[in-house]
Amino acid sequence: MKRVILIVLDSVGVGYMRDAKKFNDWGANTLGHLRDYFGKLDLPELEKMGLSRIIDLRSGRRIIPEGSFGKMKEKSNAKDTIVGHWELMGIISKKGFPLYPNGFPKSIIRKFEKRIGRKVLGNKPCSGTVIIEELGKRHMETGYPIVYTSADSVFQIAAHEKIVPLRTLYKWCRIAREILSGKHRIGRIIARPFIGRPGKFKRTYNRKDFSVSPPKKTLLDYLKEKRIKTVGIGKIGDIFAHKGLSIEIHTEGNRDGTLKTIKAIKEIKEKSFIFTNLVDFDSNYGHRRNPEGYYNALKEFDSFLPEIKKNMKENDILIITADHGCDPLYKKHTDHTREHVPLLVYGERIKVKNLGIRESFCDVARTIDEYFGVGKIKTGKSFLKEVLKS
Repeated sequence: MKRVILIVLDSVGVGYMRDAKKFNDWGANTLGHLRDYFGKLDLPELEKMGLSRIIDLRSGRRIIPEGSFGKMKEKSNAKDTIVGHWELMGIISKKGFPLYPNGFPKSIIRKFEKRIGRKVLGNKPCSGTVIIEELGKRHMETGYPIVYTSADSVFQIAAHEKIVPLRTLYKWCRIAREILSGKHRIGRIIARPFIGRPGKFKRTYNRKDFSVSPPKKTLLDYLKEKRIKTVGIGKIGDIFAHKGLSIEIHTEGNRDGTLKTIKAIKEIKEKSFIFTNLVDFDSNYGHRRNPEGYYNALKEFDSFLPEIKKNMKENDILIITADHGCDPLYKKHTDHTREHVPLLVYGERIKVKNLGIRESFCDVARTIDEYFGVGKIKTGKSFLKEVLKS
């Protein structure tokens, strides 16, 4: 029985790419700057998997890796969650989704207001926590939703759960998804519910993404067609517009997502692909430029790795990577950063191998495709033969 577990540490980048200047990200380095800030990174389990061979953690340890390691370039012309995950599943996006650095056109906002029967607040690029503090009180007084964007292709709608029921908020997001088509085909509509009172607002895990559908079949679709169980944990279902998944498992943060991944590894006894996104690195600490929170989240995940590895079987392969960077110490903006991502591969059948710098995230899809004998992914270059013990 073959199984692959792919865990995406959302935004855990390992250094800016050559084209980072085009994205206003020159010099960004998520893990590198965290290391400099704290003097070292104490992540012994990730170090055993080869992380210190990708980037110097300054831990003082001399550890021989237990698996294969390298880093990957993003070939797609973007640095957002959707495009990064799509590339991991075999799709290269030559053109990114539309961006709205000055807010959305009045024509779009008017259509949206007419469909939902009320005005909106905001309509500008802003940090989610900042705009909720700025406009949350007025929202509670009027019932008007807060609409905002960022440097990513997103139309975000924030509403207090006691003012706007979740069902209504999700309905508004579906309306926005219908409106934002054609040249305004934005990557994601995101429901951003929050609770609390002015000065003490807090976003909840009832966030929901309404993504565009992938332009063609991904590895998920091909695996499912071959009756290989595909399990999406975290926001994987939202990212792929709920296509190609046998099971979707909702999570409430990194810890919950990691525990549910371990549960899936323990309980699923058939040929399967378990695909997990751990979002807190990005949403709670990267965008908020919170290095302490980011490092603590890394240490927490690191502490779970022995449990993950203990429950793996002989033919299981664990791959740990990321979808982009979000340097919590980068000062030019508070958005994602265009970076290389780590590639860590572990399993009983995996040998120690330096995989170098891969040209595309698609190498992951091509490798998994080859391991399961599907033969449908044509993008990227498989590293399966490089890592499997003979």
